[in-house]
Amino acid sequence: MPASAETRALENALAEKGLRLRGWMRLDAATSPIMAEGALSSALCLVGHAGGEFWPSFAEWCNEHPGTANPLDSWSKAVIKPVAAVAGGEAVFPSDRPWHPFQQWAMAAEGLKASPLGMLIHPEFGLWHGYRCAILFGAEAAASFGVAEAERAQIRASPHPCDSCVDKPCLLRCPVGAFTHDGLAVSICREYLASDDGKQGCMVSGCLAREACPVGLKYRYGEAQMRFHMAAFA
Repeated sequence: MPASAETRALENALAEKGLRLRGWMRLDAATSPIMAEGALSSALCLVGHAGGEFWPSFAEWCNEHPGTANPLDSWSKAVIKPVAAVAGGEAVFPSDRPWHPFQQWAMAAEGLKASPLGMLIHPEFGLWHGYRCAILFGAEAAASFGVAEAERAQIRASPHPCDSCVDKPCLLRCPVGAFTHDGLAVSICREYLASDDGKQGCMVSGCLAREACPVGLKYRYGEAQMRFHMAAFA
């Protein structure tokens, strides 16, 4: 189904900041978040990025707002809230309470699955992508966007990249074995990152386990973005 004029306008406004619509989904009345004025949301779209698309806009904003706490969250709110309001929606963010099930939304909206590292893997972007917010819409606004299933169905039809990956290099590459089939041992990972080896390794070049995945390498983050995300995690 062709994108509506409203959808194209929203996509263009987000693209100016290096962001993109990552997927739509209709919401069940039993689990729909309540919007600010008390109405139930009827649908949502996820807003995020692939690779380093947003980094130039974010870096420029940081230069203009030095010393801002939680700069990526602050930037996301500064650029997405006005866009959501113009579109007739309401933006909610992973960093804010009440906590919303962003990973579940992403799996439902884009048909993605988790990688052995726990991060959702995209058939094109690999592990080099993220979500910055969800825009909630009431029934009337959702109807104007013509929420469709085509994109989700297309991604779901793609083979899960990890299914055909026999060696699972992502699980083998971590220098301290912090990733296992049971998930990430956060304390082991952070202890390593604080060590001299970690400061000269993953903290500079990025998570070695993540980089071992062969999917979507052309979307790999640049050095400045990589160091920023590692510092935020460590």
